[in-house]
Amino acid sequence: MAIDQRHFRDVMGAFATGVTIITTMVNGAAHGITANSFSSVSLDPALVLFCLGRSSTNFDAFMAADCFAVNILAAGQDALSTRFAVYEGDRFEGVPWQPWETGSPVLDGVVAAADCLCEAKHDAGDHIVMIGRAVRAEALSDAPPLLYHRGKYAQIG
Repeated sequence: MAIDQRHFRDVMGAFATGVTIITTMVNGAAHGITANSFSSVSLDPALVLFCLGRSSTNFDAFMAADCFAVNILAAGQDALSTRFAVYEGDRFEGVPWQPWETGSPVLDGVVAAADCLCEAKHDAGDHIVMIGRAVRAEALSDAPPLLYHRGKYAQIG
C-alpha cells in the first residue's frame, strides 16, 4: 500500500536536521544544491552521504562529478540555503568561497566542511544516494548550526 507523498514528507519533517549546501566543480563550472539529507557513514574510511533528487536542476552535473564538498550551514545562513535551493541564476554570484583539495567550493562562513571524492552512487527511488570519501574535513566555526524542522528553518535554543 502506497503512502501519500505529502503525508510522508510531513511525517519525515518531524525529524530535525542540519542544513548543508553540497557543491562540486564540473568542467570549470561551480554547481551547488541545498540538502538536509546528509549523514556521516563511516569513520574508517571517512565516508559521508547525501541524497540527490533526480529532479534537481544540478542532477546531471553531480552525476558527472567525481568529487563534492559538504558545507554545513550556520544559524543565520537561511537566505543562502534558500538561494541554493530555489534560485535559477548563478547561485555562486556574490557568494565567497574557496576551493579545497578536490576543487569543490567551500563557502565562507559555514560551521564545518568536508571535501570528498565520490566513492559510490546508489539508485534510491526518486533520488541517488551519493557516498563520498572525505579527503579533508574541518570545523570552521563555533557558531550554532542552521536546522530544518517541519518545513521551516530553526536554531538551537
